[in-house]
Amino acid sequence: MTHALPGYVCPEDGTCADVRTAPWCCPVCGGPWDLDFAPDPATALDPAAGPNSLWRYAPALPLPGAFAVSLAEGHTPMVPLAERVHAKLDFMMPTLSFKDRGAAMLAELARRLAPERVVADSSGNAGTAVAAYCARAGLNCEVFVPEGTSDGKTERMRAHGAVVRVVPGGREAAAEAAREAADQPGVFYASHVFNPYFLHGTKTYVYEVWEELGGRLPQALVVPVGNGTLLLGAALAVEELARRGVRPPALIAVQAEAVAPLAEAFAAGAEDVAPVEQRPTLAEGIAIPAPPRARQILAAVRKSGGTFLTVPEDRLRKARQDLARRGLFVEPTAAACWAAVGPDAPGDPLQGRTAVLPLCGSK
Repeated sequence: MTHALPGYVCPEDGTCADVRTAPWCCPVCGGPWDLDFAPDPATALDPAAGPNSLWRYAPALPLPGAFAVSLAEGHTPMVPLAERVHAKLDFMMPTLSFKDRGAAMLAELARRLAPERVVADSSGNAGTAVAAYCARAGLNCEVFVPEGTSDGKTERMRAHGAVVRVVPGGREAAAEAAREAADQPGVFYASHVFNPYFLHGTKTYVYEVWEELGGRLPQALVVPVGNGTLLLGAALAVEELARRGVRPPALIAVQAEAVAPLAEAFAAGAEDVAPVEQRPTLAEGIAIPAPPRARQILAAVRKSGGTFLTVPEDRLRKARQDLARRGLFVEPTAAACWAAVGPDAPGDPLQGRTAVLPLCGSK
């Protein structure tokens, strides 16, 4: 029932709003929402007794009651890549990426709010995930994508029944078009950036790692970062599990050298980013010139004792080839983490720590 849904709160100015009536962003500053929710660490968490989906972590999730939207997402296996590094095989998710976890949460929220249609913007994986989970929920879906988005990804969105709107320009142009549509009555904006329910879906990635490692976490979580939805979800889970006595890991954020506003801001000691030029890169999924949640991303990495690493195009290409020779064929963006900490990385970027990194996609 919607009356039990945790409300939105703006992390910048404290504005609060009811999920049932709120605009898609803070009406005061225009920034992304956070969620007025923190699971009780005293509540038992026994995922093995739950369903084979992200809803196995229901006591830590902000949607109470019966759950209807699922494609048995999550609980992807981990395999060793090096002596102290494991890869989590998120290409085994229903739409091949970690974004299914967040999409499941958004689709379930939308199902409860019953909008006339759902809109999203994406350069690929998020749009595919939202389209698939809206199909599962029986919701009308429209995805705005920038020109140049691969035919394979737009074809998958259409196969799930979504209307695909190709927008001239880059990633930000697609986002602006979706936000314009989101201002219309009867529309739910399934934004993987602005809606915090998405982050509470992606946080289950870390809950899975915790479960698979027998109730502990590695010393570092290596995460590709563009808009930062996986990293911020990971930060949520790390804080929640720390309240249960789990030792928190460092968050190591990875960007492509070609588009690295967060890494540049981190190195400069800045609290926010200066937008950078949208340049071509193999890691198109993390090529975000001005992430809306930049301040939160930078703060989360610093709080964890982590850092940012950047990778050039040649190492991205080599890392993808190296993973393929190990039997793991993934999309170029997914290879960024291995390029940052794998055998071709300079020095010892992990500083001897154990680590887990995600692998997504196939094209």
